Amino acid sequence: MENAIELRELTKTYGTRRGLSGLTLDVRAGEVFGFLGPNGAGKSTTIRLLLDLARPTSGRAVVLGLDPRADGPLLRARIGYLAGDFVCDGRQNVRSYLRFLAALRGGVPQERIDGLADRLGLDQSAMIKKLSKGNRQKVGLVQAFMHTPELLVLDEPTSGLDPLVQQTFCDLVTEASTRNGQTVFMSSHVMSEVEAVADRVGIIRDGRLVALDSVAALRAGAVRDIEVTFAHPVPLAAFEGVDGRLHLDEAGTTLTGQVTGSPDALVKALAPHTVTGLRATEPALEELFHSYYEGAEAAPPAATVQSA
Repeated sequence: MENAIELRELTKTYGTRRGLSGLTLDVRAGEVFGFLGPNGAGKSTTIRLLLDLARPTSGRAVVLGLDPRADGPLLRARIGYLAGDFVCDGRQNVRSYLRFLAALRGGVPQERIDGLADRLGLDQSAMIKKLSKGNRQKVGLVQAFMHTPELLVLDEPTSGLDPLVQQTFCDLVTEASTRNGQTVFMSSHVMSEVEAVADRVGIIRDGRLVALDSVAALRAGAVRDIEVTFAHPVPLAAFEGVDGRLHLDEAGTTLTGQVTGSPDALVKALAPHTVTGLRATEPALEELFHSYYEGAEAAPPAATVQSA
């Protein structure tokens, strides 16, 4: 199976409001896919359509080679799901609740449950109704991972978790993909965790996919802030071939501004000169996300070189 998820022109409307608009997307088997977007962008709607918790207005979804609507029970048996608003019965303790869910899954070895709980720092003797938001989220993570499903669908999985547990979660995701060959479809607002574990990233805006690539490739087309100082004045014309907006100070010894895409042209332009200082800010995934959300998915403006 080449793709774990195939979406074709998937559309969902709620009355006059459109939650998803013609989404076409392939998620490869065995990859970790980060699905990014602000609240209301269509992330949770997409996940609900994948699991047949909602029905599309039009378009088609194929998950693990199955139709979510026609093959719902068979499909969901092969998926581990953590909802963004995960809730659980507060009348039981954690151990009893997880055993109950394991039985619904056809049985999960207790040592598997214990191992996940220990790694996440989850006290299985505690009553669920007394758990904090973060500890309830740990319960949700254990129940999603415990049966080693072919596909993990995780909606805002680290909500409420402290940084140390977030790192453990990232380790679990990496192990699921690299060691077990599981596919992970992960919706998140936490850019650092997506950056750490995702093979590819999709950015959704107003129900439409506006970017789809690896983190490295998205960065390759991003804007970097740069500052370069020279031992001697440099002519402005030396940087005419650089794609970006650059400025030289009056003395001609300090170059500042922004470079779009690969810095290769800038490096070659700097090579004939004596550089005494160089600073280039690598764009974080957070900045890339906001640039697309704010409308920067359009082609960048033509490069200009300006004198201060």
